[in-house]
Amino acid sequence: MIALLSDIHANLEALNACLAHARAQGATRYVFLGDFIGYGADPQGVVDLIADHVARGAVAVQGNHDAALENRAGRMNDAAQQAIDWTRGVLSEGGRSFLRSLPLCVHEDQMCFVHASAIRPERWVYVDDKTAAYESIHAGGAIYTFSGHVHDQMLYSLSAVGKMTSFRPLSGNVVPAGSHRQWLAIVGAVGQQRDNNPAAGYTLFDPVRKDIVFFRVPYDTEAAARKIRAAGLPESLALQIEQGG
Repeated sequence: MIALLSDIHANLEALNACLAHARAQGATRYVFLGDFIGYGADPQGVVDLIADHVARGAVAVQGNHDAALENRAGRMNDAAQQAIDWTRGVLSEGGRSFLRSLPLCVHEDQMCFVHASAIRPERWVYVDDKTAAYESIHAGGAIYTFSGHVHDQMLYSLSAVGKMTSFRPLSGNVVPAGSHRQWLAIVGAVGQQRDNNPAAGYTLFDPVRKDIVFFRVPYDTEAAARKIRAAGLPESLALQIEQGG
């Protein structure tokens, strides 16, 4: 069972909650799909935890907020840029080196792991409709493509005759995902929600049963928001954690 986690955004409370939930569900492998920093107040703790998982065999790819530490992610809104500037001052050189070393895309067996679209991953294209999903599926060249970046959970599939479908999943529902189709799962955001539900999001994939399950996991949002305020980061970032959007 593979746990797929993206858009953690320096939210250690949310990450720990999702990892504990995944372990309880039987996860034995972990894939981290980028944006480990930004917005939140625990970049060092999050990066150290992910680096420890990678040292034990997990997969991790780089996201646009991670790349922004080297000024390579394009324009961000003011709150996001303030969080990146603050992170530069608190993240260790080892943490920055780890983020810098991450690949943009990883292929493994029938799977493609990428933060945004598999079409030119460095452009950070949002996969937010069927056309973008179709393009990413073709560029990834895999049966199963897993990505984040959009924050909202979504599942797309492409039939053998080229018909695209999209599906907004419910938490905990098992979705059969047979290899007779190609699939693209937006796995959700661990650390910052935008759908008015503050619960953290992640996804499980069983490569044997070929099932995908999306989850929303409650966590201590008050603690995460309190750290953002204590760090002097924009109030809007704390409110978004508390309100989920």
